Amino acid sequence: MSERTKPPADIKDIFDRYSDHGTMTLDHLLRFLIEVQGEKAATKDDAEAIVNALIALQHPDISQSKALDLQAFFCYLFGDVNPPLSPSGSHDMNAPLPHYFIYTSHNSYLTGNQLSSDSSDAPIIEALQRGVRVIELDLWPNSTEDDVDVLHGMTLTNPVKLIQCLRSIKEHAFVVSDYPVVITLEDHLKPDLQAKVAQMLTQTFGDMLFVPESECIAEFASPEALKRRILISTKPPKEYLEKKIEALEENDPENVECIDKEDLEDEEDEEDKLQHNAAPEYRRLIAIHAGKLKGGLKEWLRVDPDKVRRLSLSERELEKASITHGKDIIRFTQKNFLRVYPKGVRVDSSNYDPLTAWMHGAQMVAFNMQGYGKSLWLMQGMFRANGGCGYVKKPDFLLKLGPNNDVFDPQANLPVKTTLKGWHSDFGKFDIYSRPDFYLRVGIAGVPEDSGMKETKEMDDNWNPTWNEEFEFPLTVPELALIRIEIYDYDMSERDDFGGQTCLPVSDLKTGIRAVPLHNKEGDKYKSVKLLMRFEFVSVDSRP
Repeated sequence: MSERTKPPADIKDIFDRYSDHGTMTLDHLLRFLIEVQGEKAATKDDAEAIVNALIALQHPDISQSKALDLQAFFCYLFGDVNPPLSPSGSHDMNAPLPHYFIYTSHNSYLTGNQLSSDSSDAPIIEALQRGVRVIELDLWPNSTEDDVDVLHGMTLTNPVKLIQCLRSIKEHAFVVSDYPVVITLEDHLKPDLQAKVAQMLTQTFGDMLFVPESECIAEFASPEALKRRILISTKPPKEYLEKKIEALEENDPENVECIDKEDLEDEEDEEDKLQHNAAPEYRRLIAIHAGKLKGGLKEWLRVDPDKVRRLSLSERELEKASITHGKDIIRFTQKNFLRVYPKGVRVDSSNYDPLTAWMHGAQMVAFNMQGYGKSLWLMQGMFRANGGCGYVKKPDFLLKLGPNNDVFDPQANLPVKTTLKGWHSDFGKFDIYSRPDFYLRVGIAGVPEDSGMKETKEMDDNWNPTWNEEFEFPLTVPELALIRIEIYDYDMSERDDFGGQTCLPVSDLKTGIRAVPLHNKEGDKYKSVKLLMRFEFVSVDSRP
């Protein structure tokens, strides 16, 4: 929005209702905050802080009177002081770690595709700067078997030294968030190199490294208690991986390049295997033990009251398991960690729909962060919640037991809890050359009953369109819903041009008129491109 942009009629009408003779005093502004913005606990100090912020943005004409005219009020609405989400964390951070969704990356060291891109610490640094809290490293012996490389094994990816990755993690781990970072290690090492990794970890991280008092942790500490700590999670080496690959090459040579190494786990008690094979100094550093117990899915999901552990499932395994064992998965994730990762055929570093995993309580929904697309936009949107700290408290219905020791049924037909109403108004100016024909796509990503998209009309040849359209979205599970917002420039002869996008967690959405920042395809926020939108929740009981 430029200084010369005129406020639309609906904004002028609101200003007129909360001002007197073209002047909005602190008392007027406070009443607006309470009645329109839904900030019931707002005080006069809050109103004055908004005015002072506008003064700092070079509105000296209001410095003496501490009152707003229409243009200053419009600047406030479109400003950074009026975000759609609370900028500071608001979730309880004192529950056990498995009670949170955790921002998780997959093959965090890859710069591009899964087969031939370079390994580097640069994507790790970028992930941490975006708030990611779980970093995955694949550990392999170097060519002389006297040091440890990080690379995607059995592919053409080039390696990066483990020590370089660890030093970068230490430097950038807590720049964006103080909450704990988990390093998941895919370990393909012999005991002598495991001992070397243990030395690297302890020397690099020092007191930052969380070392459990016992190998059996009955209940995990909270994110608050683990602030600025680094946790290690791993499963034992794949001793027979090469043999399995050879067997698969003989039986199905055409598809072996699409195999995901994590699909080749032995179905045996990997904890027992780890006890026998891992170097003791390495084993004692493992905070979150991982592996699949011997047997089928029912055994994998068995809850041990005396031990917290991590189970990894591919997206394909989760899809199948959710059909037959949905409630067992939720019961497992109330105490233990579930990590979901992309299937092996996603060699282009694409991603999957994260909603199924979240709906079943999976804490670590591992994503490829190298590209862009709807799935990654949803992931970025989910973790804009709670101040962007990388931890989002799971909804209570995923954590509680019912009167008969029952849990939430993800396949049940649920009633509508609330309705989100949205008005779409003014749009900040874009730096492009031709006069655009913008239109907006708005919708919900959530459980299947809640999901869907709607479209506004096109605004022909308009740099600053005002749609002034209203949409309603009935929500059965608002706790897991994300509002999707995308803007396009209509093109009659070719594919419509992408303008911007964002996803926002409905559970953290502030009501009232809010300035919604837009992002590019990669998820980077534009400097000054925003939508002015109004949000309202209508409870089921209050609907006509």
